[in-house]
Amino acid sequence: MGTRLGGDEISGNDSAPAYYSSLGAGDNPIYKEIWNLAADRSRLPSPDPARSYNLDTVQFTDFHYYLPEELIAQEPLPDRSGSRMLHLDRASGCWRDRLFREFPELLRSDDLIVFNNTRVFPARLYGRRSGMKSQPLSPHNPASRDFLHGRVEVLLTAQLSRDPNEWECLVRPGRKIGVGERLFFGESDDLQAEVIARAGFGERRIRFQAVEDFFGLLEKLGHVPLPPYIARPDSPSDRERYQTVYARERGSVAAPTAGLHFTPEILARIRDRGIETAEITLHVGLGTFQPVRVERVEDHKLHAEPYSISTKTASMINQAVRASRRVVAVGTTTIRALEHAAQVGSGTVSAGSAAANLFIYPGFPFRVVKALLTNFHLPQSTLLMLVSALGGRENVLRAYEHAVSQRYRFYSYGDCMFLD
Repeated sequence: MGTRLGGDEISGNDSAPAYYSSLGAGDNPIYKEIWNLAADRSRLPSPDPARSYNLDTVQFTDFHYYLPEELIAQEPLPDRSGSRMLHLDRASGCWRDRLFREFPELLRSDDLIVFNNTRVFPARLYGRRSGMKSQPLSPHNPASRDFLHGRVEVLLTAQLSRDPNEWECLVRPGRKIGVGERLFFGESDDLQAEVIARAGFGERRIRFQAVEDFFGLLEKLGHVPLPPYIARPDSPSDRERYQTVYARERGSVAAPTAGLHFTPEILARIRDRGIETAEITLHVGLGTFQPVRVERVEDHKLHAEPYSISTKTASMINQAVRASRRVVAVGTTTIRALEHAAQVGSGTVSAGSAAANLFIYPGFPFRVVKALLTNFHLPQSTLLMLVSALGGRENVLRAYEHAVSQRYRFYSYGDCMFLD
C-alpha cells in the first residue's frame, strides 16, 4: 500500500508553487513516518494471528496487515450514515457485515454512550519564510533565492500558551527552518510568527505576533488538516464533513473519525430508545497519529493530549460502571480520556481537566469502556493496538482481513467497526 504523497498533493493548496514537489515527503521526520507508514511496512510478512506472544515482548510488527491503496477512502460518502459497519463480537470473535444505520438497534437499553465533542480547527497554514536564517546562496543556482524565501507549511498541533501566543507545530521544509526564522501568512501578512525553539522529531515552537482575533484569522487563512493518506487538497466541503455534527469545543487538529458517521436523525433514534448519552472533550493532537519508533511497543511514549470531563458526565459514567451497565465509547479518543481519568481516580472517573498520554495495547485492564465504535486504522499504529487491546489481537486482525476481502473503505472517511 503506498501512501506517500508527492508534488502539490502534499500542500493541500491549489496555489502552492510547483517547487513544493522538490521538497519530498521525507523533509520532516514526523511527516515522513506518517506518510510512509503503510508503504514502508506493507512489505513486511503478515504476522500469524494465532501466534501466542508474551506481553513483555509485544512488537509493532504483531499489528501488521495488508491493505490495497485503493481501499483508502479519499472522499466522504454523500450520506454520513451510509457507511458499512463490521460488527465484531469480542467474546466469540465472530463478525457480521452491517450498515451503520443499524447501530442504534444494536445498543442495549441501559447503555451509556460517550461522545468526544471536540471541534477541528483549520490548523494547516501556508505562508512564506523570511529566509533570514538561511545559508549563503550559491551564485550558480539563482533559483535557490526563490526557494529560500518560498512557501512554508505549518501544521499547528498544540497551543502551549495564550499570552504570548505560542504553539507546537510541524513545519515544512523542516531542515531549512531554524530558530529565529520569521514566518508570514496571508496576502497582507495578516499573521506573523517567529520560530523560538526546536523540539524532537522535527517539531518547532513558534510565537505568533499578537492580533485582535487570532482564531478568526485562522478560520480565514487556515486549511482543514486532512490526514496525509487523503491524497488531495482540502475543499470547502471538508470544513463541514471533516467535523462531527455534535462538535462544540475547538481544539483538534484531526477529527474523532468514529463520530463522522452520526447524523441528527441517528442521534434522535438513540434518544428515542431512551439510551443515555454523555460527552467528554479530548483535543486530538500529535499523540493520536504519532508513529511507533521502537521495536517493543511498551517502550513507546505518546504525546499527551488535553481532555476535560464535566462533573455531570463523570457522575453518569461512575453510576453506569457501579451498576455494571455497558459504557460504549464513540472513538478511540473517548476511550483514552475515560481510561486515563479512571487511572487518575483509582478506578473512578474523575471530573476535571488533564492530559492523556495513556498508551493502550493488549493486556491493558479496561476499567470503564466495554464496547467501542471506531473506524479502521493504519497498520502497526497505536490506534490499532488500542482496538486490539479491547477486541483481542487475533479477533481484530482476522476481522480486518475480512474487511479487506469485502472491500470496506478504510481510515478517516471510511467505514466503521463496532466491537461489543
